[in-house]
Amino acid sequence: MEGRKGTPFRHAVVTGGAGFLGSHLCEALLAGGTEVTCVDDLCTAHPDHAAALADLPGLTMVRADVTEPFDVAGEVDLVLHFASPASPADYLRLPLHTLETGSLGTRNALALARRHGARFVLASTSEVYGDPLEHPQSERYWGNVNPVGPRSVYDEAKRFSEALTVAEGEVNGTDTGIVRLFNTYGPRMRGHDGRAVPTFVRQALAGEPLTVTGDGRQTRSLTYVSDTVAGVLALAASDLRTPVNIGNPTEITMRELARTVIRLTGSSSTVRMVDRPVDDPMVRRPDITLARGKLQWEPVVEAADGLARTIAWFAGRRADAEQPADAAQQAGAEQPADAARPAG
Repeated sequence: MEGRKGTPFRHAVVTGGAGFLGSHLCEALLAGGTEVTCVDDLCTAHPDHAAALADLPGLTMVRADVTEPFDVAGEVDLVLHFASPASPADYLRLPLHTLETGSLGTRNALALARRHGARFVLASTSEVYGDPLEHPQSERYWGNVNPVGPRSVYDEAKRFSEALTVAEGEVNGTDTGIVRLFNTYGPRMRGHDGRAVPTFVRQALAGEPLTVTGDGRQTRSLTYVSDTVAGVLALAASDLRTPVNIGNPTEITMRELARTVIRLTGSSSTVRMVDRPVDDPMVRRPDITLARGKLQWEPVVEAADGLARTIAWFAGRRADAEQPADAAQQAGAEQPADAARPAG
């Protein structure tokens, strides 16, 4: 993969590289001729995916918790910091670890980039906008976030990590960039991670009711994983330092998404309404003017195509390949463990 000087990145470090999005990033970098070191503590990664990744030529797997200082062998010219519990099931189960990964983990990843003179890209999230009062959300919007609500462990971890990244660039001159990711989906998601797409697909394939929260009118903007990867790597190869939205500007309601999944799977499932989670954003849609203008990036995979690919992947897996993580019970949440939370 080429950097902004037109020369390939030689060695990239991807924290959280064994996770859903991180593993796709590792593969894309390898395909572009970049050597990759994946740093992951495997606290949320599916073991099968991590094992498959470790066998790829050109990839080195390092099992480490990024909240502790770490280093890797060889020179590094790109650090992608994607380590963090990201699904509701995970960050409700691991609240302190989520906060520490966003703070200590970001500091340690930045220190690695600074030591090597590498380009640093932080994976932030549309959750920094909270339950937005501006729609669609541009990078100039400061957000409407509850700092002590159940989602705050993830929201505020990412908001702090953005502030830390900007300060590192200003104070130490580290070459930093920030991507704000909107609802990425695709193969390798875990069916019980609490996010809407994998939850609906798993339920539909099993013939179970699809659990839609609230009245189902909440909207999200779904971006297929290959589009997200392309956006992240475009940002990495640029000289942009300010946050950039990477997401699909087309909205879909959760009720419409559930019905689409039922139709695409040919399932006999029905829709069951359940209580809406606390602080669940009502709308979510990115303004991608900056990404279009500066990165020449926009999503190209249509929802029907991306959902069909995702459904095919889930259908090809054994039904018992995953065990449910009853995060609602472990975290003391009031929501049913099976309720799809349309996370950002």
